[in-house]
This record gives sequence, C-alpha cells and structure tokens, in this order.
Amino acid sequence: MLHYALVFLVIALIAAFLGFGGLAGLAATIAKVLFIVFLILAVVAFLRKKT
Repeated sequence: MLHYALVFLVIALIAAFLGFGGLAGLAATIAKVLFIVFLILAVVAFLRKKT
C-alpha cells in the first residue's frame, strides 16, 4: 500500500513539473488517500500483534 502511495506521489510530482495540474492534483489526492489507508492498516496490525 505504501508503495502505491509513493508511486502516485512521484506521478503527481512529475505531472506538476510538466504542467499537468489536473492530473497532478488527482494523483496527489490518490496518494494521500492510500497513505491514510496504509497508516490505518499499520496501526490495526500493530494493535493486533500487541495483544
């Protein structure tokens, strides 16, 4: 999950550099959502392993 978030972040940075604002915004939003999902799953996995 974190890998995909980083991939979309790189896509957003490249698209922004090339001037594709709409695509860059969409890729950044997807990266942000995937990162939040990753954090939630990581916390759940940590709590399940702890108990």
